[in-house]
Amino acid sequence: MKLNIHHIYTWFSGAPLHIVAIVAVALGLQLLGGRAISRAMNRIANADFVPGPQRTATRQRERAATTGTILKSTLNGLIWLIALSMILSEFGLNLGPVVASAGVVGVALGLGAQTIVRDILAGIFMLVEDQYGVGDIVEVLEVKGVVESVGLRITTIRSEDGVLWYLRNGEILKIGNESQPKR
Repeated sequence: MKLNIHHIYTWFSGAPLHIVAIVAVALGLQLLGGRAISRAMNRIANADFVPGPQRTATRQRERAATTGTILKSTLNGLIWLIALSMILSEFGLNLGPVVASAGVVGVALGLGAQTIVRDILAGIFMLVEDQYGVGDIVEVLEVKGVVESVGLRITTIRSEDGVLWYLRNGEILKIGNESQPKR
């Protein structure tokens, strides 16, 4: 009986304990990072960057919430990618060839995903420049209507005849916004 407990303890104190520690640290980093991002975005949402009557607090809060969501998703993806690679190394998997293969696959996906990257970059610049937001009345391409949602890749607009249009941000080259106040 004593010999079996010793074997179980020896086995558990190796790779399984390391894996449990990796997962615990990853969960802790995810929690702490998410809280830090939420606090920072709340400060930005409530900061008085543009004092006076032109300040649009609701728009600023929406932009901060969108940015916070993006940052949290990016943080979580990085944390779990690193944790997964550490767990795989605990199983004895040599990560050198995997990383090299990922580089080749990444280049191939990058070439194939140019439109997605263009859409996301256009979405980032659209958010940073505050071109339009949810509730704005806009005219883009052949569509005129109210913006229902704004994402990094796609903007949805409800046209005057009730049709919901999904527009890729990378395809929006010119937009008219009737809701933004005159400066």
